[in-house]
Amino acid sequence: MNVEPSLLAYTLAAAGHAAFQVTVTALVYPALARVPADRWPEAHGRHSRTIAPIVGLLYGALVLTGGWTLAAGPSSYAVVAVALAAGCIAVTAFLAAPTHGRLAEPEPALLRRLLAVDRVRALLAVASLAAALAALLTG
Repeated sequence: MNVEPSLLAYTLAAAGHAAFQVTVTALVYPALARVPADRWPEAHGRHSRTIAPIVGLLYGALVLTGGWTLAAGPSSYAVVAVALAAGCIAVTAFLAAPTHGRLAEPEPALLRRLLAVDRVRALLAVASLAAALAALLTG
């Protein structure tokens, strides 16, 4: 089996991203949503400062390896994988990040929205990994 290096690199980035995103969806955001109002500003600020560098690293890896994969003349599975990751990044930029920005206090409607948006991101991240794996297995 001859594996395209760019696709292997993308798949590794997608695996790291999917693991991170599922952890955030299953553990981090539900715990954050349970923080009492009197401790919210500190907890939300700490969360934002802690998670931002990790997100930057993972999204950067997805963009770099995804671009490399697309430049290498990918299979349709690989194109789908990169498109799904791009969708996840778009959901973050246009839905999750603005919702976070509005959470000066733990407003229930905004927390529900954030948790719902985050489930979409987890689904996109896992689907991107699945498509990348399909590209590896069929390539």
